[in-house]
Amino acid sequence: MVYRSLDSVTVKDVEALGISSELAQEIHKKVTEIVRDYGSATPEAWNRISKHVLTPNLPFSLHQALYYGCYKDFGPDPPAWIPDPESALFTNIGRLLERHGKEFLGSKYRDPISSFSHLQEFSVSNPEVYWKTVLDEMCIDFSVPPNCILQSPSEESLTLNPGGKWLPGAFVNPAKNCLNVNSKRSLDDIVIIWRDEGDDDLPVKSMTLKELQTEVWLVAHALNALGLNRGSAIAIDMPMNVYSVIIYLAIVLAGYVVVSIADSFAPLEISTRLKISKAKAIFAQDLIIRGEKSLPLYSRVVEAKAPMAIVLPAKSSSFNIKLRDGDISWPEFLERVKKFKGDVFKAVEQPIEAFTNILFSSGTTGEPKAIPWTNGSPFKAAADAWCHMDIRKGDIVAWPTNLGWMMGPWLVYASLLNGASMALYNGSPLSSGFSKFVQDAKVTMLGVIPSIVRTWKSTDCIAGYDWSSIRCFSSTGEASNVDEYLWLMGRACYKPVIEYCGGTEIGGGFVSGSFLQPQSLAAFSTSVMGCRLFILGDDGHPIPEDAPGMGELALGPLMFGSSSTLLNASHYDVYFKEMPSWNGLILRRHGDVFERTSRGYYRAHGRADDTMNIGGIKVSSVEIERICNAVDSSVLETAAIGVPPADGGPEHLVIAVVFKDPDNSTSDLNKLRISFNSAVQRNLNPLFKVSHVVALPSLSRTATNKVMRRVLRQQLAQVDHNSKL
Repeated sequence: MVYRSLDSVTVKDVEALGISSELAQEIHKKVTEIVRDYGSATPEAWNRISKHVLTPNLPFSLHQALYYGCYKDFGPDPPAWIPDPESALFTNIGRLLERHGKEFLGSKYRDPISSFSHLQEFSVSNPEVYWKTVLDEMCIDFSVPPNCILQSPSEESLTLNPGGKWLPGAFVNPAKNCLNVNSKRSLDDIVIIWRDEGDDDLPVKSMTLKELQTEVWLVAHALNALGLNRGSAIAIDMPMNVYSVIIYLAIVLAGYVVVSIADSFAPLEISTRLKISKAKAIFAQDLIIRGEKSLPLYSRVVEAKAPMAIVLPAKSSSFNIKLRDGDISWPEFLERVKKFKGDVFKAVEQPIEAFTNILFSSGTTGEPKAIPWTNGSPFKAAADAWCHMDIRKGDIVAWPTNLGWMMGPWLVYASLLNGASMALYNGSPLSSGFSKFVQDAKVTMLGVIPSIVRTWKSTDCIAGYDWSSIRCFSSTGEASNVDEYLWLMGRACYKPVIEYCGGTEIGGGFVSGSFLQPQSLAAFSTSVMGCRLFILGDDGHPIPEDAPGMGELALGPLMFGSSSTLLNASHYDVYFKEMPSWNGLILRRHGDVFERTSRGYYRAHGRADDTMNIGGIKVSSVEIERICNAVDSSVLETAAIGVPPADGGPEHLVIAVVFKDPDNSTSDLNKLRISFNSAVQRNLNPLFKVSHVVALPSLSRTATNKVMRRVLRQQLAQVDHNSKL
């Protein structure tokens, strides 16, 4: 669609968007005054329009007309939000720079906004000073302080651990830090706010720090009563609600290791993760209640042949299911230690390298990579939130997620370690009930994934709810769409979207946005604090750091909180083998293709390897192909490809099929798509959806007979750009 520049928009143009004549004249008058004072094609003009003209109840077509009209001839990366110098002084980073800017940056320091990029560089080149300062800002309490911040790798250890050793000698317990009273909070402060689906007209429920301490201590006492060895792995397969958060903190507090399993997984996926982690017990609900539906969960755990299960009743569940011999109901589990209720549980302090959580990320071999989070990983997650989302005391943080994915533990630590409250909705985030919860809980930071935003926009389930308490959104998991995120910003009076990309093995992000930089839609404005990014050229070596270009992303190896081991694969082979060096350091492989634009922003372009990102969940092509190959006897082989849509946004799952009989290519592909869809959802994940099936005479292969999925992805993407698949 062609949009008019702001100085040529007329009252009739505004009326044509479904706006009354009187209101159209008022809007046109305001826009004309802004154009007169700030120009027709400047970021400041758009900033004024977004703040003083546009409101959530005006048609989105008007938002589009004014945004695209303002930036009609701007070029790439137009800023949808720009920082206010006065407000910037009161952000976490702004306050830090006002106190230490000249000390850290010398003559380079001017003010928080203009000096932000210098601080990012300082965080990489001076990790000792930067990380000591940030850990102090977050009031992290070590029972034994570290000998130093970073022990860089020696030449002898370079191939064993190119990432060095962080906080060597330290003993700490992250869960204890989540429960501590400090300068950020008191015992009476609210730390969790929640609501169950169906209770949408009731007040939100809340829990104070004192109440959370009491609940976590009791569960920790009950865990000890199980008689498991210290350091044993204990799984959680539950929705993310107040009970699963209490259990998570109790496992870490008591010196055990959480095994994260998403509540959507099929029995085979549950079993795989339990075996890899050698879990000794598992927490699960009997059912998951979603509206009128009751989805089985405990029965999936039983089918997975899980170890001893502690089973919680779901909301509205009468808990009349029969448990296996050796399994324990939640009431019985707590009854055993009722005499300890209110008694302090002494936290188990462990070395910084001790595991606290085993999470999983799909590799390209079909088996998920088992990634341990150490005692240091939670502080990386919390520091990202402190620096980039500006989370602090008084904030209320919501992010629809699950403890089975890294954003679940991230949410726990990002909120509690920064003195904020977390907001949990025990129900579908796609409903108007969730929208009302955001309003009633007065959420200040709302995390999203693009597919959720797309559904909100198409169903308009946010309409009528007041989201003005939101200070920022944050988005991760998938590639974003400009139009959808312009719409999202407009629902909260144009608060910024802080894009955030990282990985389970990073403990957080490596590229993000910031309150101290202009934010462009579907783009990242900065490397995360403490991280250095490299884009590899066609020769496999980094292009100049400030030059625009696109290629596979590599990371500087010295990243606080990032992994140094895998349970079921060689960490060095996965992340460092055959990677180029820079200044004597071996760069770390990540696997995404990134672009650095001419204006210095970063944009994601999907996976460079054979791992796809479907609905915010990374999954191996091999896992999907193994299932699809067995669906129909006429199928010879398949290739599962994640294809980015032409207009941007989350990848579509496309299955390329080669039939045993070449003449069978005219068979009903839609019927086959439905069969693939059913099999993938039943055996892998009910959230996955096969968008298209394409018949091919053969699959492109390398000389070593590997399927060239990248080539297929490019071909299918080109087809999608030129016509409907």
